[in-house]
Amino acid sequence: MDKQKGEPLLTFTAKGIYCPRADVYIDPHKPVSRALITHGHSDHAILGHRYYLCTALTAAILKYRLGSFIQIQTVEYAQPVLINQVRFSFHPAGHIPGSAQIRVSYLDEIWVVTGDYKTEVDEICEAYELIPCHTLITETTFALPVYQWKPQKQIIREILEWYNYNLNSGQTTVLLAYALGKSQRLIHHIPADIPVYTHGSVEQTTEVLRKAGLGLRPTIPVSSRVSKKEIQKGITIAPSSVLNSLWIRSLVNPVTATISGWMALINNRKKQAADHGFTLSDHVDWPSLNEVIKQSGTQKVFATHGYTSLYVDWLCSRGYDAEIVSSAKQPATIKAPETIPFEEED
Repeated sequence: MDKQKGEPLLTFTAKGIYCPRADVYIDPHKPVSRALITHGHSDHAILGHRYYLCTALTAAILKYRLGSFIQIQTVEYAQPVLINQVRFSFHPAGHIPGSAQIRVSYLDEIWVVTGDYKTEVDEICEAYELIPCHTLITETTFALPVYQWKPQKQIIREILEWYNYNLNSGQTTVLLAYALGKSQRLIHHIPADIPVYTHGSVEQTTEVLRKAGLGLRPTIPVSSRVSKKEIQKGITIAPSSVLNSLWIRSLVNPVTATISGWMALINNRKKQAADHGFTLSDHVDWPSLNEVIKQSGTQKVFATHGYTSLYVDWLCSRGYDAEIVSSAKQPATIKAPETIPFEEED
C-alpha cells in the first residue's frame, strides 16, 4: 500500500514523535506500545513502554535505570529494521556511549531524528555519522552563536592544570558532571597516573557500561574505607547534587568545578554554585549544528529541545524551510539557567 499523498512519514503528537505507518514512537515522553530510544538519558527514555528498541549500551543503561524487567530488543548501528515497509536504522550520534540517531525511510523519503548529538570525537562512543536526508529533526540545546566549543584537548588540559594547582594547595579536586556520559568522558581522558575517585551514582553507572563492553580505566568509589588524604591526591567525579552535602563536606578542603556546556556564559560561571567551571558539552555547538544542516542536504528542518524559536527564525531568514516540533516542551525563556539544574544533562 502506497503512502497517501500529503501524509508525513513522521508526525508530532502529545506522546512524542510518531510514525503512523509503522505504529512506533521515537523517544516518546509518555508510555506507548513500541518505542525506539536514541539514548539512555531520562528526558529521552522513560518507564512504561511495552517494548523498547535501542543499541546494546543504551539497553544496559535502561535496564539499570528503569528495571531489568523491561522488554528490550537491541540493534547494531546501521542494521536495518523493517516495520510495515518502513525502514529504521540506528546510526552513531557521538553524544554518549550507545547514543544513536534514527534514520527513517519509506519509498523515496528519508527522515533523520538526531536525538542528542555532537560532532567532536570524544573516544568513548562511536563518532557522529552524517546522514543525508530530506527532513531533519534536530536538537537545538545550544543553538546560539555564543556556544562555540574549544577543542576537547584544550579543556582537559585546563582541568589538569587546575587540579595540579589544587594539589599543591592541599585541596581536593571535585569535578561535577552528569553521571551518564560526561563522567565517563572525564574518566577516559584523565591520565592513568592520576587516581580517579567516584561518587556512588557515577561508579554504578560506569560499572554498568563496563559490564556492557565499554572499556574504561579503573576508578575508586569514595567510601569510609578510603583515606581522605589519598582522595586528595586524585580527582573525584560526582553529580552536581553533592554540592553542600555531607558527602562533599567529608572531603579534605574540597574545591568544585562544574563541567558543562552552560559554562560558556560568563554570567553563568559567576552564578553557578561550584567554585569553578569548564565548558565541555556532549551536545553539538553553533557552528557544528549549522554545518550538519548544510551537509545533510535536508530540505526541511524541525527543531526541538532548546532554543527552538530563535533558531527556526534564523534558519528561515536564510531560506531554509524550518519549524518547531509542535509537541516539544519549550523553555520559558531563551536564557541558560542561572544555576545548573539538578541532574540536568548537558
